[in-house]
Amino acid sequence: MSTRITTPFDATSTAAEVVAGVDLTGRRVIVTGGASGIGVETARALAGAGAEVTLAVRDLAAGGRTADDIVASTGNKQIHVAHLDLADPASAAGFAAAWEGPLHILVNNAGVMASPLTRTPQGWELQFATNHLGHFALTTGLHRALAEAGGARVVSVSSAGHLNSPVVFSDIHFERRPYDPWQAYGQSKTANILFALELTRRWADDGVYANSLMPGAIRTNLQRHITEEDLLAMRARTGGTGAVPWKTTEQGAATSVLLATSPLVDKIGGRYFEDCAEAGPNQPGTRAGVAAYALDPEAAERLWQVSVDTLS
Repeated sequence: MSTRITTPFDATSTAAEVVAGVDLTGRRVIVTGGASGIGVETARALAGAGAEVTLAVRDLAAGGRTADDIVASTGNKQIHVAHLDLADPASAAGFAAAWEGPLHILVNNAGVMASPLTRTPQGWELQFATNHLGHFALTTGLHRALAEAGGARVVSVSSAGHLNSPVVFSDIHFERRPYDPWQAYGQSKTANILFALELTRRWADDGVYANSLMPGAIRTNLQRHITEEDLLAMRARTGGTGAVPWKTTEQGAATSVLLATSPLVDKIGGRYFEDCAEAGPNQPGTRAGVAAYALDPEAAERLWQVSVDTLS
């Protein structure tokens, strides 16, 4: 059994603290959803360490404002904005095809949470389509660029919400079962963990490693479909008690930035982190740790194949 990874950082650490002392000069980074929430602070911390950062965003105007803000706060002018709609596989494929040269860090950060039932033009459930399939299409499309970098890292932003549901392979898109926004979200977040596991198994020989993480509870636009009562009810259903321990966006971005940059996780992959450390197994009645089904290698391999088949 491998040793669980610990770091000097914790739930209160910020992205800037985690990246302090790391030099990313010459490194090229993509952050999906880089124009809102923890994506902004993830991009800012990486830019502050000298990386060339591309914000992959749906809203180019918001991306432009964010890029200007990051340039102003870091002095790093190598901040780019490119359009990406993860719910549209053609957009993800086009983005990847347009990328030239190596890619050292890919932060799959964008997502939707607990949205009402919505289907893409292909009939896919929106949360699974955006949170997993879009990132799968993007990442696999960028495989050559990641391999070219030598020691590339993929960061898969998951959630404690994965505890709500495994990937239900018999009915991923809620065609036969009643739609539940939290189950759909949970399934997509489990997929983020399984994807990092299987990507590492397949691509470690190319020097590409992926890890997943729970950023913590942060009040951002991600929760636009959710009230405080919704959150408390969802937590109570799965064992969480008491008030939600909110983080700032700077704290919420810390674990992503740790996985993107820290020498402590060099050539480490397929693991799930929370509060800047590798998480242990989830204990019944708690909202911490990782579900066994999210680290199941058979489910990870099956998900990869299902994703390939769905997108082909």
